[in-house]
Amino acid sequence: MASIQEPPSVKTTIPYVGHVFGIMQSKFNYFAELRQVFRTLREDLLNIVSGMDHKNAYEIFTVNMPGQKMYIVASPKLIHAVEKHPKTLAYLPVEAKFVGRVCGISTAAQNIIEKSINEEGDLGMLHEVHAAMRAPLKPGAELDSMNRVMIQNVATSLNSLVPAGESSVRIKLVDWLRHCVTIATTNSVYGPSNPFRDREIEDAFWEFERNIFSLVMGVLPSITARKGIAARAKVSKAFEQYFKNDSHTEGSILVIEKYKAAVKNGVSIEDWAPYEVGSAIAVLVNTTPTVFWMIFLVFSDSKLLADLRTEIESVMTISTDNGIVRSLDITQLKQDCPLLSSTFQEVLRYRSVAATVRQVMEDTVLNDSWLLKKDSILQMPSRIIHTTESIWGDDVDEFNARRFLKEYVPKNVKQPSPAAFRAFGGGTTLCPGRHFATTEVLAIATMFIMRYDITPLTGEWSLPTVESTNMTSAIMTPDNDIEVEVSLRKGYEEGEWAFGLKDSEKVFAMDVEGEEN
Repeated sequence: MASIQEPPSVKTTIPYVGHVFGIMQSKFNYFAELRQVFRTLREDLLNIVSGMDHKNAYEIFTVNMPGQKMYIVASPKLIHAVEKHPKTLAYLPVEAKFVGRVCGISTAAQNIIEKSINEEGDLGMLHEVHAAMRAPLKPGAELDSMNRVMIQNVATSLNSLVPAGESSVRIKLVDWLRHCVTIATTNSVYGPSNPFRDREIEDAFWEFERNIFSLVMGVLPSITARKGIAARAKVSKAFEQYFKNDSHTEGSILVIEKYKAAVKNGVSIEDWAPYEVGSAIAVLVNTTPTVFWMIFLVFSDSKLLADLRTEIESVMTISTDNGIVRSLDITQLKQDCPLLSSTFQEVLRYRSVAATVRQVMEDTVLNDSWLLKKDSILQMPSRIIHTTESIWGDDVDEFNARRFLKEYVPKNVKQPSPAAFRAFGGGTTLCPGRHFATTEVLAIATMFIMRYDITPLTGEWSLPTVESTNMTSAIMTPDNDIEVEVSLRKGYEEGEWAFGLKDSEKVFAMDVEGEEN
Protein backbone atom coordinates (compact mmCIF):
# COMPACT_ATOMS: atom_id res chain seq x y z
CA MET A 1 0.00 0.00 0.00
CA ALA A 2 1.33 3.43 -0.98
CA SER A 3 2.21 5.79 1.83
CA ILE A 4 -0.06 8.76 2.51
CA GLN A 5 1.63 12.08 1.80
CA GLU A 6 0.92 15.60 0.67
CA PRO A 7 0.91 16.13 -3.10
CA PRO A 8 4.40 16.97 -4.40
CA SER A 9 5.23 20.66 -4.55
CA VAL A 10 6.17 22.43 -7.78
CA LYS A 11 9.08 24.78 -7.21
CA THR A 12 9.78 27.98 -9.13
CA THR A 13 13.03 29.76 -9.89
CA ILE A 14 11.76 32.82 -7.99
CA PRO A 15 11.06 31.88 -4.36
CA TYR A 16 7.75 32.77 -2.69
CA VAL A 17 6.21 34.85 -5.52
CA GLY A 18 7.22 32.79 -8.56
CA HIS A 19 3.74 31.30 -9.07
CA VAL A 20 2.15 34.75 -8.75
CA PHE A 21 4.29 36.01 -11.62
CA GLY A 22 3.48 32.85 -13.58
CA ILE A 23 -0.26 33.42 -13.19
CA MET A 24 0.08 37.06 -14.17
CA GLN A 25 1.93 36.05 -17.33
CA SER A 26 0.06 32.91 -18.46
CA LYS A 27 -3.28 33.51 -16.69
CA PHE A 28 -5.79 30.68 -17.32
CA ASN A 29 -3.12 28.58 -19.06
CA TYR A 30 -0.70 28.66 -16.14
CA PHE A 31 -1.76 25.51 -14.30
CA ALA A 32 -2.00 23.53 -17.55
CA GLU A 33 1.51 24.67 -18.53
CA LEU A 34 2.76 23.96 -15.01
CA ARG A 35 1.28 20.50 -15.06
CA GLN A 36 3.03 19.68 -18.34
CA VAL A 37 6.41 20.89 -17.06
CA PHE A 38 5.87 19.09 -13.75
CA ARG A 39 4.85 15.90 -15.53
CA THR A 40 7.97 15.93 -17.69
CA LEU A 41 10.24 16.54 -14.70
CA ARG A 42 8.39 13.95 -12.64
CA GLU A 43 8.72 11.28 -15.33
CA ASP A 44 12.45 11.98 -15.58
CA LEU A 45 12.72 11.56 -11.82
CA LEU A 46 10.71 8.33 -11.84
CA ASN A 47 13.04 6.89 -14.43
CA ILE A 48 15.98 7.11 -12.04
CA VAL A 49 14.33 6.64 -8.62
CA SER A 50 12.96 3.21 -7.77
CA GLY A 51 9.95 2.55 -5.59
CA MET A 52 7.92 5.59 -6.74
CA ASP A 53 4.35 5.20 -7.98
CA HIS A 54 4.59 6.22 -11.65
CA LYS A 55 0.85 5.86 -12.31
CA ASN A 56 -0.26 8.53 -9.83
CA ALA A 57 2.82 10.73 -9.83
CA TYR A 58 1.25 13.74 -11.48
CA GLU A 59 -2.49 13.47 -10.81
CA ILE A 60 -2.24 16.21 -8.17
CA PHE A 61 0.43 18.70 -7.15
CA THR A 62 0.97 21.54 -4.70
CA VAL A 63 1.44 25.20 -5.57
CA ASN A 64 2.64 27.38 -2.71
CA MET A 65 1.32 30.93 -3.04
CA PRO A 66 2.09 33.81 -0.64
CA GLY A 67 0.05 33.01 2.46
CA GLN A 68 -1.88 30.17 0.80
CA LYS A 69 -1.23 26.54 -0.08
CA MET A 70 -3.06 25.35 -3.18
CA TYR A 71 -3.57 21.81 -4.51
CA ILE A 72 -4.15 21.39 -8.26
CA VAL A 73 -6.06 18.26 -9.33
CA ALA A 74 -5.07 16.98 -12.77
CA SER A 75 -6.96 13.71 -13.30
CA PRO A 76 -10.67 12.78 -13.70
CA LYS A 77 -10.24 9.87 -11.31
CA LEU A 78 -9.12 12.14 -8.52
CA ILE A 79 -11.84 14.67 -9.33
CA HIS A 80 -14.34 11.88 -8.74
CA ALA A 81 -12.71 11.24 -5.37
CA VAL A 82 -12.95 14.94 -4.47
CA GLU A 83 -16.69 14.95 -5.18
CA LYS A 84 -17.14 12.33 -2.46
CA HIS A 85 -16.09 14.86 0.21
CA PRO A 86 -18.50 17.84 -0.16
CA LYS A 87 -18.31 18.71 3.54
CA THR A 88 -14.56 18.60 4.15
CA LEU A 89 -13.73 19.86 0.65
CA ALA A 90 -16.33 22.61 0.60
CA TYR A 91 -17.43 25.17 -1.98
CA LEU A 92 -19.50 27.59 0.12
CA PRO A 93 -16.53 29.05 2.05
CA VAL A 94 -14.97 29.96 -1.30
CA GLU A 95 -18.21 31.60 -2.43
CA ALA A 96 -18.42 33.52 0.84
CA LYS A 97 -14.96 35.02 0.25
CA PHE A 98 -15.86 35.83 -3.34
CA VAL A 99 -19.04 37.63 -2.28
CA GLY A 100 -17.18 39.62 0.36
CA ARG A 101 -14.54 40.86 -2.05
CA VAL A 102 -16.55 41.26 -5.23
CA CYS A 103 -19.98 42.45 -4.11
CA GLY A 104 -18.98 45.04 -1.53
CA ILE A 105 -21.57 44.08 1.09
CA SER A 106 -21.58 45.30 4.70
CA THR A 107 -19.86 43.56 7.61
CA ALA A 108 -23.28 42.59 8.99
CA ALA A 109 -24.24 40.84 5.76
CA GLN A 110 -20.84 39.17 5.53
CA ASN A 111 -21.35 37.81 9.07
CA ILE A 112 -24.70 36.33 8.00
CA ILE A 113 -23.01 34.63 5.07
CA GLU A 114 -20.11 33.39 7.19
CA LYS A 115 -22.58 31.91 9.68
CA SER A 116 -24.25 29.92 6.92
CA ILE A 117 -21.03 28.09 6.06
CA ASN A 118 -20.42 27.11 9.67
CA GLU A 119 -23.89 25.62 10.22
CA GLU A 120 -24.31 21.88 10.50
CA GLY A 121 -26.54 20.57 7.71
CA ASP A 122 -28.11 22.53 4.89
CA LEU A 123 -28.89 25.65 6.88
CA GLY A 124 -28.16 29.34 6.52
CA MET A 125 -28.42 31.94 3.79
CA LEU A 126 -26.08 30.52 1.15
CA HIS A 127 -27.62 27.06 1.47
CA GLU A 128 -31.11 28.50 1.07
CA VAL A 129 -30.15 30.77 -1.82
CA HIS A 130 -28.64 27.79 -3.65
CA ALA A 131 -31.78 25.75 -3.02
CA ALA A 132 -33.86 28.66 -4.34
CA MET A 133 -31.76 28.61 -7.53
CA ARG A 134 -31.84 24.87 -8.17
CA ALA A 135 -35.61 24.39 -8.30
CA PRO A 136 -36.48 27.02 -10.96
CA LEU A 137 -33.49 26.11 -13.13
CA LYS A 138 -34.12 22.38 -13.41
CA PRO A 139 -36.16 21.15 -16.40
CA GLY A 140 -39.85 21.81 -15.84
CA ALA A 141 -42.58 24.43 -15.97
CA GLU A 142 -40.63 27.12 -14.11
CA LEU A 143 -37.61 26.84 -16.40
CA ASP A 144 -39.92 26.78 -19.43
CA SER A 145 -41.43 30.06 -18.24
CA MET A 146 -38.00 31.72 -18.17
CA ASN A 147 -37.08 30.13 -21.50
CA ARG A 148 -40.22 31.55 -23.11
CA VAL A 149 -39.26 35.11 -22.21
CA MET A 150 -35.63 34.58 -23.17
CA ILE A 151 -36.44 33.03 -26.54
CA GLN A 152 -38.90 35.78 -27.44
CA ASN A 153 -36.25 38.39 -26.67
CA VAL A 154 -33.70 36.49 -28.77
CA ALA A 155 -36.29 36.36 -31.55
CA THR A 156 -36.85 40.11 -31.38
CA SER A 157 -33.11 40.85 -31.55
CA LEU A 158 -32.51 38.49 -34.47
CA ASN A 159 -35.54 39.71 -36.37
CA SER A 160 -34.31 43.30 -36.26
CA LEU A 161 -30.68 42.44 -37.02
CA VAL A 162 -30.88 43.12 -40.77
CA PRO A 163 -32.85 46.35 -41.35
CA ALA A 164 -36.11 46.09 -43.33
CA GLY A 165 -35.49 46.45 -47.04
CA GLU A 166 -31.80 45.57 -46.71
CA SER A 167 -30.08 42.28 -47.47
CA SER A 168 -27.11 42.65 -45.12
CA VAL A 169 -25.69 44.58 -42.18
CA ARG A 170 -22.22 45.09 -40.70
CA ILE A 171 -21.83 44.54 -36.96
CA LYS A 172 -19.21 44.04 -34.27
CA LEU A 173 -20.03 40.43 -33.47
CA VAL A 174 -19.07 40.29 -29.78
CA ASP A 175 -20.73 43.62 -29.01
CA TRP A 176 -23.97 42.63 -30.74
CA LEU A 177 -24.07 39.22 -29.05
CA ARG A 178 -23.31 40.72 -25.62
CA HIS A 179 -26.27 43.11 -25.86
CA CYS A 180 -28.58 40.40 -27.21
CA VAL A 181 -27.65 37.96 -24.42
CA THR A 182 -27.78 40.63 -21.70
CA ILE A 183 -31.30 41.77 -22.57
CA ALA A 184 -32.72 38.31 -23.31
CA THR A 185 -31.31 36.82 -20.10
CA THR A 186 -32.07 39.63 -17.68
CA ASN A 187 -35.60 40.20 -19.02
CA SER A 188 -36.31 36.52 -18.37
CA VAL A 189 -34.93 36.74 -14.82
CA TYR A 190 -35.99 40.20 -13.60
CA GLY A 191 -39.22 40.82 -15.50
CA PRO A 192 -40.73 44.05 -16.90
CA SER A 193 -38.81 46.34 -14.50
CA ASN A 194 -35.47 44.73 -15.35
CA PRO A 195 -32.75 47.29 -14.42
CA PHE A 196 -30.63 46.21 -17.41
CA ARG A 197 -33.15 47.74 -19.80
CA ASP A 198 -31.36 51.00 -19.06
CA ARG A 199 -28.31 50.92 -21.37
CA GLU A 200 -26.27 52.88 -18.81
CA ILE A 201 -26.87 50.11 -16.25
CA GLU A 202 -25.95 47.44 -18.80
CA ASP A 203 -22.73 49.26 -19.69
CA ALA A 204 -21.89 49.81 -16.01
CA PHE A 205 -22.29 46.08 -15.31
CA TRP A 206 -19.78 45.17 -18.02
CA GLU A 207 -17.36 47.78 -16.68
CA PHE A 208 -17.71 46.12 -13.29
CA GLU A 209 -17.09 42.70 -14.87
CA ARG A 210 -13.84 43.89 -16.46
CA ASN A 211 -12.54 44.76 -12.97
CA ILE A 212 -13.55 41.57 -11.17
CA PHE A 213 -10.08 40.04 -11.12
CA SER A 214 -8.67 43.08 -9.29
CA LEU A 215 -11.51 42.85 -6.77
CA VAL A 216 -10.92 39.13 -6.23
CA MET A 217 -7.19 39.65 -5.68
CA GLY A 218 -8.02 42.32 -3.09
CA VAL A 219 -4.76 44.25 -3.52
CA LEU A 220 -5.59 47.95 -3.06
CA PRO A 221 -8.93 47.60 -4.89
CA SER A 222 -9.80 51.26 -4.28
CA ILE A 223 -6.91 52.02 -6.66
CA THR A 224 -6.65 48.95 -8.92
CA ALA A 225 -10.44 48.51 -9.38
CA ARG A 226 -11.62 52.10 -8.95
CA LYS A 227 -13.73 52.12 -12.12
CA GLY A 228 -15.19 48.73 -11.30
CA ILE A 229 -16.23 49.80 -7.81
CA ALA A 230 -17.95 52.91 -9.20
CA ALA A 231 -19.74 50.83 -11.84
CA ARG A 232 -20.82 48.26 -9.24
CA ALA A 233 -22.29 51.06 -7.09
CA LYS A 234 -24.32 52.32 -10.04
CA VAL A 235 -25.81 48.92 -10.82
CA SER A 236 -26.40 48.25 -7.10
CA LYS A 237 -28.41 51.45 -6.75
CA ALA A 238 -30.62 50.38 -9.64
CA PHE A 239 -31.23 47.00 -7.99
CA GLU A 240 -31.86 48.65 -4.65
CA GLN A 241 -34.69 50.64 -6.21
CA TYR A 242 -35.90 47.51 -8.01
CA PHE A 243 -36.38 45.62 -4.75
CA LYS A 244 -37.73 48.61 -2.82
CA ASN A 245 -40.44 48.95 -5.47
CA ASP A 246 -41.25 45.22 -5.12
CA SER A 247 -40.51 44.90 -8.84
CA HIS A 248 -39.08 41.45 -8.21
CA THR A 249 -42.64 40.17 -7.64
CA GLU A 250 -43.16 40.55 -11.41
CA GLY A 251 -39.93 38.72 -12.17
CA SER A 252 -39.12 35.03 -12.36
CA ILE A 253 -39.56 32.51 -9.56
CA LEU A 254 -35.75 32.46 -9.43
CA VAL A 255 -35.39 36.10 -8.33
CA ILE A 256 -38.45 35.90 -6.05
CA GLU A 257 -37.26 32.83 -4.12
CA LYS A 258 -33.68 34.07 -3.80
CA TYR A 259 -34.92 37.34 -2.32
CA LYS A 260 -37.16 35.46 0.13
CA ALA A 261 -34.13 33.49 1.33
CA ALA A 262 -32.17 36.71 1.86
CA VAL A 263 -34.98 38.41 3.82
CA LYS A 264 -35.53 35.29 5.93
CA ASN A 265 -31.89 35.41 6.99
CA GLY A 266 -31.92 39.11 7.86
CA VAL A 267 -30.15 40.56 4.82
CA SER A 268 -31.20 44.15 4.05
CA ILE A 269 -32.16 45.42 0.61
CA GLU A 270 -29.04 47.62 0.69
CA ASP A 271 -26.91 44.46 0.95
CA TRP A 272 -29.00 42.21 -1.25
CA ALA A 273 -28.77 44.67 -4.17
CA PRO A 274 -24.96 44.33 -4.58
CA TYR A 275 -25.25 40.58 -3.99
CA GLU A 276 -27.68 40.45 -6.93
CA VAL A 277 -25.15 42.34 -9.03
CA GLY A 278 -22.64 39.61 -8.23
CA SER A 279 -25.22 36.93 -9.06
CA ALA A 280 -25.66 38.47 -12.50
CA ILE A 281 -22.07 37.44 -13.24
CA ALA A 282 -23.14 33.79 -13.21
CA VAL A 283 -26.04 34.25 -15.63
CA LEU A 284 -24.38 36.65 -18.07
CA VAL A 285 -20.61 36.49 -18.28
CA ASN A 286 -20.03 33.14 -20.00
CA THR A 287 -22.95 32.92 -22.43
CA THR A 288 -21.74 35.64 -24.82
CA PRO A 289 -18.27 34.14 -25.45
CA THR A 290 -19.80 30.66 -25.80
CA VAL A 291 -22.19 31.87 -28.52
CA PHE A 292 -19.33 33.79 -30.15
CA TRP A 293 -17.09 30.70 -30.36
CA MET A 294 -19.99 28.57 -31.58
CA ILE A 295 -20.63 31.00 -34.44
CA PHE A 296 -16.94 31.59 -35.18
CA LEU A 297 -15.94 27.92 -35.26
CA VAL A 298 -18.96 26.85 -37.33
CA PHE A 299 -18.83 29.61 -39.94
CA SER A 300 -15.06 29.26 -40.34
CA ASP A 301 -15.55 25.60 -41.41
CA SER A 302 -17.65 25.43 -44.60
CA LYS A 303 -18.17 21.65 -44.39
CA LEU A 304 -19.28 21.77 -40.76
CA LEU A 305 -21.64 24.66 -41.58
CA ALA A 306 -23.17 22.70 -44.48
CA ASP A 307 -23.55 19.52 -42.39
CA LEU A 308 -25.20 21.41 -39.55
CA ARG A 309 -27.61 23.14 -41.91
CA THR A 310 -28.60 19.76 -43.36
CA GLU A 311 -29.12 18.27 -39.89
CA ILE A 312 -31.11 21.21 -38.54
CA GLU A 313 -33.23 21.43 -41.70
CA SER A 314 -34.29 17.80 -41.14
CA VAL A 315 -36.16 18.81 -37.96
CA MET A 316 -37.42 22.16 -39.25
CA THR A 317 -41.09 22.42 -40.12
CA ILE A 318 -42.45 24.77 -42.78
CA SER A 319 -45.97 26.16 -42.88
CA THR A 320 -47.43 28.03 -45.85
CA ASP A 321 -50.97 28.62 -44.55
CA ASN A 322 -50.35 32.34 -43.99
CA GLY A 323 -47.10 32.90 -45.83
CA ILE A 324 -43.90 30.96 -45.22
CA VAL A 325 -43.15 30.22 -41.55
CA ARG A 326 -40.10 28.09 -40.70
CA SER A 327 -40.27 26.63 -37.18
CA LEU A 328 -37.62 25.08 -34.96
CA ASP A 329 -38.36 23.33 -31.68
CA ILE A 330 -35.59 23.86 -29.12
CA THR A 331 -36.18 20.54 -27.35
CA GLN A 332 -36.09 18.68 -30.67
CA LEU A 333 -32.84 20.41 -31.61
CA LYS A 334 -31.26 19.05 -28.42
CA GLN A 335 -32.67 15.54 -28.88
CA ASP A 336 -32.47 14.96 -32.63
CA CYS A 337 -29.44 16.99 -33.78
CA PRO A 338 -26.41 15.05 -32.51
CA LEU A 339 -23.87 17.02 -34.56
CA LEU A 340 -25.24 20.30 -33.19
CA SER A 341 -25.01 18.96 -29.63
CA SER A 342 -21.52 17.58 -30.23
CA THR A 343 -20.39 20.90 -31.70
CA PHE A 344 -21.69 22.74 -28.64
CA GLN A 345 -19.91 20.39 -26.24
CA GLU A 346 -16.67 20.60 -28.21
CA VAL A 347 -16.85 24.41 -28.16
CA LEU A 348 -17.03 24.17 -24.36
CA ARG A 349 -14.16 21.67 -24.15
CA TYR A 350 -11.98 23.64 -26.57
CA ARG A 351 -12.56 27.10 -25.05
CA SER A 352 -13.37 26.37 -21.39
CA VAL A 353 -11.14 27.81 -18.66
CA ALA A 354 -13.46 27.11 -15.74
CA ALA A 355 -11.98 26.03 -12.42
CA THR A 356 -13.90 24.35 -9.61
CA VAL A 357 -12.51 25.61 -6.31
CA ARG A 358 -12.90 24.10 -2.84
CA GLN A 359 -11.59 24.92 0.62
CA VAL A 360 -10.14 22.13 2.76
CA MET A 361 -12.14 22.36 6.01
CA GLU A 362 -10.17 19.62 7.81
CA ASP A 363 -7.30 17.29 7.01
CA THR A 364 -8.61 14.93 4.31
CA VAL A 365 -7.13 11.87 2.60
CA LEU A 366 -7.96 11.25 -1.07
CA ASN A 367 -7.87 7.73 -2.52
CA ASP A 368 -5.82 6.49 0.46
CA SER A 369 -2.86 8.34 -1.07
CA TRP A 370 -2.95 12.11 -0.79
CA LEU A 371 -3.14 14.17 2.38
CA LEU A 372 -4.83 17.56 1.97
CA LYS A 373 -4.13 19.93 4.85
CA LYS A 374 -6.81 22.02 6.56
CA ASP A 375 -7.23 25.64 5.32
CA SER A 376 -5.64 24.87 1.96
CA ILE A 377 -7.38 25.59 -1.35
CA LEU A 378 -8.15 22.87 -3.89
CA GLN A 379 -8.55 23.69 -7.58
CA MET A 380 -9.78 21.50 -10.43
CA PRO A 381 -9.00 23.53 -13.59
CA SER A 382 -10.93 22.37 -16.65
CA ARG A 383 -8.07 23.58 -18.85
CA ILE A 384 -5.82 20.83 -17.50
CA ILE A 385 -8.34 18.05 -18.02
CA HIS A 386 -9.54 19.33 -21.40
CA THR A 387 -6.01 19.52 -22.84
CA THR A 388 -4.76 16.12 -21.67
CA GLU A 389 -3.80 14.00 -24.67
CA SER A 390 -4.17 10.70 -22.81
CA ILE A 391 -7.86 11.54 -22.23
CA TRP A 392 -8.92 13.07 -25.56
CA GLY A 393 -6.43 11.73 -28.09
CA ASP A 394 -3.74 13.09 -30.39
CA ASP A 395 -5.96 15.90 -31.67
CA VAL A 396 -6.62 17.33 -28.20
CA ASP A 397 -5.39 20.79 -29.24
CA GLU A 398 -7.68 20.91 -32.25
CA PHE A 399 -11.38 21.76 -32.55
CA ASN A 400 -13.20 18.57 -33.58
CA ALA A 401 -16.95 19.14 -33.84
CA ARG A 402 -17.61 15.38 -34.05
CA ARG A 403 -15.72 14.48 -30.89
CA PHE A 404 -18.87 13.94 -28.80
CA LEU A 405 -20.84 11.90 -31.33
CA LYS A 406 -21.68 8.42 -30.04
CA GLU A 407 -20.07 6.78 -33.05
CA TYR A 408 -16.86 8.81 -32.74
CA VAL A 409 -13.88 6.71 -31.67
CA PRO A 410 -10.90 8.72 -30.38
CA LYS A 411 -7.47 7.60 -31.54
CA ASN A 412 -5.20 5.73 -29.13
CA VAL A 413 -7.36 6.44 -26.05
CA LYS A 414 -10.46 5.05 -24.36
CA GLN A 415 -13.76 6.92 -24.37
CA PRO A 416 -13.37 9.75 -21.82
CA SER A 417 -15.26 9.39 -18.55
CA PRO A 418 -18.03 11.91 -17.70
CA ALA A 419 -15.68 13.47 -15.12
CA ALA A 420 -13.37 14.52 -17.96
CA PHE A 421 -15.87 17.09 -19.26
CA ARG A 422 -15.64 19.98 -16.80
CA ALA A 423 -17.25 22.94 -18.59
CA PHE A 424 -20.19 22.99 -16.15
CA GLY A 425 -18.25 21.77 -13.12
CA GLY A 426 -19.55 18.66 -11.40
CA GLY A 427 -20.83 17.05 -8.23
CA THR A 428 -22.44 19.41 -5.71
CA THR A 429 -21.19 22.42 -7.71
CA LEU A 430 -22.63 21.36 -11.07
CA CYS A 431 -23.83 24.60 -12.68
CA PRO A 432 -27.58 24.92 -11.97
CA GLY A 433 -28.05 27.26 -14.94
CA ARG A 434 -26.62 24.86 -17.55
CA HIS A 435 -30.04 24.00 -19.04
CA PHE A 436 -31.01 27.66 -19.45
CA ALA A 437 -27.60 28.56 -20.89
CA THR A 438 -27.67 25.64 -23.33
CA THR A 439 -31.08 26.67 -24.61
CA GLU A 440 -29.95 30.27 -25.08
CA VAL A 441 -26.72 29.38 -26.88
CA LEU A 442 -28.43 26.90 -29.20
CA ALA A 443 -31.29 29.30 -29.94
CA ILE A 444 -28.98 32.12 -31.02
CA ALA A 445 -26.42 29.94 -32.82
CA THR A 446 -29.05 27.89 -34.68
CA MET A 447 -30.80 30.95 -36.05
CA PHE A 448 -27.51 32.41 -37.27
CA ILE A 449 -26.65 29.08 -38.91
CA MET A 450 -29.99 28.70 -40.67
CA ARG A 451 -30.93 32.27 -41.46
CA TYR A 452 -27.71 34.11 -42.25
CA ASP A 453 -24.36 33.99 -44.01
CA ILE A 454 -21.54 35.68 -42.10
CA THR A 455 -18.31 37.01 -43.59
CA PRO A 456 -15.52 38.77 -41.66
CA LEU A 457 -14.65 42.15 -43.16
CA THR A 458 -10.99 41.11 -43.25
CA GLY A 459 -11.95 38.32 -45.67
CA GLU A 460 -10.85 35.42 -43.48
CA TRP A 461 -11.66 33.87 -40.12
CA SER A 462 -8.52 34.41 -38.02
CA LEU A 463 -8.65 32.86 -34.55
CA PRO A 464 -8.54 35.78 -32.11
CA THR A 465 -6.12 35.89 -29.21
CA VAL A 466 -7.56 35.44 -25.73
CA GLU A 467 -4.81 36.74 -23.44
CA SER A 468 -7.05 39.26 -21.67
CA THR A 469 -9.55 36.62 -20.55
CA ASN A 470 -10.62 37.37 -17.00
CA MET A 471 -9.43 34.68 -14.57
CA THR A 472 -12.93 34.54 -13.08
CA SER A 473 -14.38 33.62 -16.51
CA ALA A 474 -15.30 30.07 -17.45
CA ILE A 475 -14.92 30.61 -21.22
CA MET A 476 -12.09 32.30 -23.12
CA THR A 477 -12.94 35.83 -24.20
CA PRO A 478 -11.56 37.21 -27.49
CA ASP A 479 -9.17 40.13 -26.98
CA ASN A 480 -10.66 42.07 -29.88
CA ASP A 481 -14.07 42.21 -31.47
CA ILE A 482 -14.57 40.95 -35.02
CA GLU A 483 -16.37 43.07 -37.59
CA VAL A 484 -18.53 40.94 -39.85
CA GLU A 485 -21.11 41.32 -42.59
CA VAL A 486 -24.30 39.42 -41.83
CA SER A 487 -26.35 38.66 -44.97
CA LEU A 488 -29.73 37.03 -45.44
CA ARG A 489 -29.08 33.49 -46.64
CA LYS A 490 -29.94 32.92 -50.28
CA GLY A 491 -33.20 31.03 -50.68
CA TYR A 492 -34.29 31.98 -47.17
CA GLU A 493 -34.88 35.72 -47.61
CA GLU A 494 -38.67 35.44 -47.55
CA GLY A 495 -40.94 34.33 -44.75
CA GLU A 496 -40.86 34.33 -40.98
CA TRP A 497 -39.02 32.21 -38.45
CA ALA A 498 -40.42 30.74 -35.24
CA PHE A 499 -39.16 28.94 -32.15
CA GLY A 500 -41.16 26.40 -30.18
CA LEU A 501 -40.76 24.48 -26.93
CA LYS A 502 -41.81 20.85 -26.99
CA ASP A 503 -44.95 20.14 -24.94
CA SER A 504 -45.61 23.88 -24.84
CA GLU A 505 -48.60 25.52 -26.50
CA LYS A 506 -46.51 28.56 -27.29
CA VAL A 507 -44.71 29.17 -30.57
CA PHE A 508 -42.44 32.18 -30.66
CA ALA A 509 -42.71 34.16 -33.89
CA MET A 510 -39.49 35.88 -34.84
CA ASP A 511 -41.20 39.11 -35.76
CA VAL A 512 -43.65 39.74 -32.89
CA GLU A 513 -41.92 41.81 -30.23
CA GLY A 514 -44.84 42.33 -27.89
CA GLU A 515 -46.29 38.81 -27.83
CA GLU A 516 -47.48 37.79 -24.37
CA ASN A 517 -45.44 35.17 -22.54
